[in-house]
Amino acid sequence: MTETALIVGAGSGLSAALARLFAKEKMRVNLAARDTEKLVPLVAETGARAWRCDASRREEVDALFAALDAEGGAPDLVVYNPSRRLAGAIGELDPDEVLKALLVSCYGGFLAAQAAAQRMLTRGHGTILFTGASASIKGYARSAPFAMGKFGLRGLAQSLARELAPKNIHVGHFVIDGGIRQAGDARGRQPGDDALLDPDAIAASYLHVHRQHRSAWTWEMELRPWVEKF
Repeated sequence: MTETALIVGAGSGLSAALARLFAKEKMRVNLAARDTEKLVPLVAETGARAWRCDASRREEVDALFAALDAEGGAPDLVVYNPSRRLAGAIGELDPDEVLKALLVSCYGGFLAAQAAAQRMLTRGHGTILFTGASASIKGYARSAPFAMGKFGLRGLAQSLARELAPKNIHVGHFVIDGGIRQAGDARGRQPGDDALLDPDAIAASYLHVHRQHRSAWTWEMELRPWVEKF
């Protein structure tokens, strides 16, 4: 049976690597992003379907999943990637911008997970994966909004893993502890230079977790280059 995957917050880098891998695995791939124009090359490459969606807005997330339902493609696998970095000293941060960052990094994850779980509970199976960062477990100076959002996302994932695993829904959280290589990056291109994480290698780990037998599920995985200190 063909699986359906939904990548929320799609773009270049990790989400593009996920889309390519899922397409190679013969999944029906759906990409959700606020700007779908940037996805045109990836759609052409993978045969994915692009959907416009701001994950921080409930009505847009509801509309996205309703559209997938209408096409008979309620997802078996949902990956939540969005985040919004906002740096600055505590006395200088704009509270309105902090709220926007939290809505994207954390609240959007709740919205997507809730919509996915409602459908997966009916079907009796599914996988929900969240993309975290170093900030999921370490709050750096001048980075309070990002840490709050990622800490919150990790808490959401942990809570859902405990709630949904007994109902055959696999929830996983990935701590990406390091920079992810992008097109044009000078680092990480030479043999033995692993200063940045290879997005294809990360994607392979996501697929591995999705494919795990339920007798040995992973709820959290940390990924980092061997040169990264932790």
